[in-house]
Amino acid sequence: MTTDHGHRRAFPAAVHLTGHGVVLREWTDRDPAAMVELFDDPAVAYWTPLVSPFDLAAARAYLQRARRARAADERLHLAITTDGHEPKGEVLLSRWVGGEDEASIGYSVGAAHRGQGLAIRAVNVLTEFALTTLGLARVLLEIEPGNAASVAVARGAGFHLTDMPPVEEIEKGRPITLLTWARDRWV
Repeated sequence: MTTDHGHRRAFPAAVHLTGHGVVLREWTDRDPAAMVELFDDPAVAYWTPLVSPFDLAAARAYLQRARRARAADERLHLAITTDGHEPKGEVLLSRWVGGEDEASIGYSVGAAHRGQGLAIRAVNVLTEFALTTLGLARVLLEIEPGNAASVAVARGAGFHLTDMPPVEEIEKGRPITLLTWARDRWV
């Protein structure tokens, strides 16, 4: 989305989102140990681009990359919490996928916190923020067809499978195919 002066709308200076029983907050310097607990997991290693093993050094490096992306107004990484404190996962918004009116969301929930609907709720909150506060026209999810948990999140959060061509990539040495799911502002 652009403003009346033709510039894309920047992320707010501070982002703290609540709704659907979750609180999304930015990662802090106190979080790397919790990030290790959440992301050093075989399922996270398989389905996401995060490094494995995901140790304390990896967590600190990830936090620094997230902060650089945030400063460049490219990506917003938020801890998924239910109380505003203890991280249970992450949801992130990467802007301007196919143009200034689109962004994509990625998410991961720690093994100890799965099965509670946290990913669906977090995706809903971040999607609503993107479509309303940022004024985007469309939010996308890119999901491997075999990732049943993520397909369930997409459906549960009101996304629909698009007819966009599959994205073919090599991730960590393995070929992957990503299908695109979308939720539009005016649907």
